Amino acid sequence: MAIGSLISNRNLGSFIDSGQFYKREHAIGYHRGEWSGYAAVQYVHTTMFHKSLCVQRKSCSLLRCSYSPSFHLIGLSNGNPLSSNTTFRDEEHPLSLCQQLSKKFQNTNHRRRIRAMCACYLASTSFSRKQPRKLDDLGIANRRHHFSKHLTVKMTRADYRSEDSDIGGTGVDSFLSSEGPSEVIIGKHVEQRKPWWEQFPKRWVIVLLCFAAFLLCNMDRVNMSIAILPMAQEFNWNSATVGLIQSSFFWGYLLTQIVGGIWADKIGGKLVLGFGVIWWSIATVLTPIAAKIGLPFLLIMRAFMGIGEGVAMPAMNNMLSKWIPVSERSRSLALVYSGMYLGSVTGLAFSPVLIKSFGWPSVFFSFGSLGSIWFALWLSKAHSSPQEDPELSAAEKRFILGSSNAKEPVTVIPWKLILSKGPVWALIISHFCHNWGTFILLTWMPTYYNQVLKFNLTESGLLCVLPWLTMAVFANVGGWIADTLVSKGLSITSVRKIMQTIGFLGPAFFLTQLSRVRTPGLAVLCMACSQGADAFSQSGLYSNHQDIGPRYAGVLLGLSNTAGVLAGVFGTAATGFILQKGSWDDVFKVAVVLYIIGTLVWNIFSTGEKILD
Repeated sequence: MAIGSLISNRNLGSFIDSGQFYKREHAIGYHRGEWSGYAAVQYVHTTMFHKSLCVQRKSCSLLRCSYSPSFHLIGLSNGNPLSSNTTFRDEEHPLSLCQQLSKKFQNTNHRRRIRAMCACYLASTSFSRKQPRKLDDLGIANRRHHFSKHLTVKMTRADYRSEDSDIGGTGVDSFLSSEGPSEVIIGKHVEQRKPWWEQFPKRWVIVLLCFAAFLLCNMDRVNMSIAILPMAQEFNWNSATVGLIQSSFFWGYLLTQIVGGIWADKIGGKLVLGFGVIWWSIATVLTPIAAKIGLPFLLIMRAFMGIGEGVAMPAMNNMLSKWIPVSERSRSLALVYSGMYLGSVTGLAFSPVLIKSFGWPSVFFSFGSLGSIWFALWLSKAHSSPQEDPELSAAEKRFILGSSNAKEPVTVIPWKLILSKGPVWALIISHFCHNWGTFILLTWMPTYYNQVLKFNLTESGLLCVLPWLTMAVFANVGGWIADTLVSKGLSITSVRKIMQTIGFLGPAFFLTQLSRVRTPGLAVLCMACSQGADAFSQSGLYSNHQDIGPRYAGVLLGLSNTAGVLAGVFGTAATGFILQKGSWDDVFKVAVVLYIIGTLVWNIFSTGEKILD
């Protein structure tokens, strides 16, 4: 602190005499007629005079000036007046008071001189010349320098300790009392520190709401895989009918991938994602009713549910492209996608309990009703962009808009331009290759555990949770690693290629080891490691849509995710055909080949630079 330096150099007296002390910012304590003047002052702007006042209710540990028509300077360190006859009239000019005091104490100990000069100055600056000495209730009035009664400032503290002090053996112990109140009062306003939930960054509120939406998304999706068993017994469905019901979800899911991206880029992600969640939640609640009416109604309801979930990913991608700066992009997307994985864990864990206790309809009623709670929070807290949020702080808005590419709403989608870019096709092809292996593992894993590892169905169901947990953990680990690399100066292109290469070659390596392991434990470990490495893709291709075309992030994700959904549909069907003619080794070999193709395409054609304006 500037004043601490001045005191330590024993130069404050001349500093005051020169008139410069009068021009600095100072802190003076005041409480209902009694002044507690702090000689500890904070220098903030050298050219500003009395811009802020720090008001403290506690008594000053250094000196006090008690207001009266004529006042005395009192040294509180020992409780005795500096001089019982040292009286100054408040009508005198502030600088003349300081000059008088300087002459009076010029031959005294320098510390006493410093205290006296500070006391004189701090008292005199609180009164204007030839003005009635009347203090506001909690404010300060001055003819020359008027301070707003509504000015609020923050209190700061600095300590200065003297090793050779001769005043009570303690010296100048502190500039501000450590026991002072935690609130600052100027005029009639009180400024308090905001609670942590009000200081939480608004952009991460958006991320957490998107995380919750994807948690519900997969909870509502996987509940059918558990409930279908008692439903098939009740309605006498054969295996072909069960397969038809399971696949009906993808009919609607495919329809709204690209459409959802277009809507999000044109009208904003808030409306589209909110529509998607409330739509699929209603479809989930109506599923038991549709099943009791008839099979066609159930198929239609599952397709409706797919329509709602199909817009979720493009809308979310659009939201984050506007709200999240590039330095936080990977970790935010990783957290949102980990909501999908944890949603699968939650759905698989709670569905059997609900079915056993309340019957299979309870799964759909309970899971679907959670969407209404989320929707209420989404309407009150979310906005499509930082510009639309009236509660967003100016500092956070500058940070977001200064680091991200906030653009005008999209009116026309330049399809020809988008489809002519090599990095766009790298996204589409890589997404297809990635999802082929991912959907195979997630769809056929219980069968693999049962047929190859000889686990019973209960054990298979429990072990199905393990890969989802692994993906949730490693997705966030990968996100933090990617953002750290970006913050260290590594190019976004290099970061995306590194993370996606891990997301491709990691699963490929562990799948090749499955044919060599001999124990079920090692086989489960290989499957979990494969999915853990797969999760690094959240910081690779899943983050790349916002890199290459932030204005069209929703459309780009719709395009690539359509290819990914097709990979899931075709890959699941192809796996069944391969198993009829071959073995599990053949299934894994096909996935490994596609992983390698995706690695080559990604590293040759992808980029982290913006290619679409």
